[in-house]
Amino acid sequence: MPEAEIGVIGGSGFYELFSGAEDVEIETRYGPPSDRLTVGEVGGRRVAFLPRHGRRHTIPPQRINYRANVAAMAALGVRRLLGPCAAGSLQPRVRPGDFVMCDQYVDRTRGRADTFYDGAEVAHVSMAQPYCPEMSALLGEQARAMELPVHERGTVVVIQGPRFSTRAESVWFRAQGWEVINMTQYPEAALAREMEICYANISLITDYDVGVEGDAGVAPVTAAEVVRMFRANLDRLRDLLLRMIPTIPGQRTCVCATALAHARV
Repeated sequence: MPEAEIGVIGGSGFYELFSGAEDVEIETRYGPPSDRLTVGEVGGRRVAFLPRHGRRHTIPPQRINYRANVAAMAALGVRRLLGPCAAGSLQPRVRPGDFVMCDQYVDRTRGRADTFYDGAEVAHVSMAQPYCPEMSALLGEQARAMELPVHERGTVVVIQGPRFSTRAESVWFRAQGWEVINMTQYPEAALAREMEICYANISLITDYDVGVEGDAGVAPVTAAEVVRMFRANLDRLRDLLLRMIPTIPGQRTCVCATALAHARV
């Protein structure tokens, strides 16, 4: 089996990172991941890519096998994981086409298999700082160098899906001061931390959520609009990752690397 030190789990419309690489099928104790993993090189670094929803976008957010996806990355040796995704904005200042490096999440999902510690071994992993500060800083640095419209902090509220929010739900989320809404960041980020894998998010804002439409003067979000906006900005997102990946240091000094040190009971 090939090895990789860095992983990318891509979201809607983000079905490949590079070409001419090797496809790998992995079976985990949690079942199969969303699709085959592709392993290749980016700037001299071994990178594994996995389409979060499958290559044909056939897996809805509530049915993604998040544990298998993260476990498959770990099986290849991945210790740094990037989770680009499409997301909606809850605040007028965060505009479609902007990028947000989330530093916090709020979980509003239900019934998802969200831990590797649901058996004989128990661990209570701290999630006070759920995203890797080292990798998030590197993403922000490269985004500024590319002159992208970027917000280097933000809270994402993760909803169950596959439906979008009601107007009342969206207004409530906005009133809390949260910036971003998405369907897949949880439990992906939490599972990476349980594996002591560094995880960073880059959210591409595709739309204003329905509770913001009055200020923004736009119609309620549709799936077609999300896909259109994501595809329109896909090259910028891919270029950001291709520039950032070679800058990731080999040694880890962040909280992610020792997450289990005092977590097991």
